[in-house]
Amino acid sequence: MTDADKKIPQKSSKAAIDAFLEKVSSTPVIKSAGESGRLIFAMDATASREPAWDRACHIQGEMFKETAALGGLDIQLCYYRGFGEFQASQWLSSSDELLKRMARVSCQGGHTQIEKVLNQAIKQTKQKKVQALVFVGDCMEEDVDQLCQVAGELGMLGVPAFMFHEGAEPVAQRAFKQIARLTRGAYCSFDVTSAGQLRDLLRAVAVYAAGGQSALQDFSKDRSEVVRKLTRQLSKD
Repeated sequence: MTDADKKIPQKSSKAAIDAFLEKVSSTPVIKSAGESGRLIFAMDATASREPAWDRACHIQGEMFKETAALGGLDIQLCYYRGFGEFQASQWLSSSDELLKRMARVSCQGGHTQIEKVLNQAIKQTKQKKVQALVFVGDCMEEDVDQLCQVAGELGMLGVPAFMFHEGAEPVAQRAFKQIARLTRGAYCSFDVTSAGQLRDLLRAVAVYAAGGQSALQDFSKDRSEVVRKLTRQLSKD
């Protein structure tokens, strides 16, 4: 990354957050009654993200909260790092197990492998429906046309990609927005000052994957303002 890429970006604007929440609220959830929701959580574990990794571990553990009464949530942790290394865990239903696995990961220098993330989501949903893909990363170093092709295939399978962009690197921003659009998902940027906001948004997506719009509406009653904004968007439908 260049020195400019490493600068702390401006905090996400209110309009950007509202737009993200509106996209989440309009994304359909397909899940059989009584089954756990399935969510792939993928992270960039290259060297540039090392300062944010510990913070991400704590935030990700909270994605399981509030979902047990909805039939639960199963998460598959994926990450890439180093020279072509890509790892995908088994499906996890325990926040403790997710945190243990994340704690064992160390960030290593290397190029992005977002195409592998998208292909993993395609592979898994062909075996059993995946309700959502969440990706957290800060840059993109791949062929954007190829990424869009694979994203389109994922979109055809009905799996929305929620792209969380740490920073404001413009190439990544354009690519992440295209992936979100092609999968009928959503894009949102965040920075080091908005960890609480990211936590609430991730928990909202987790609840949404587990129980759909009605579950998210119940979840939002005593939550943060960003989650309540999502509920208000639902009430307009």
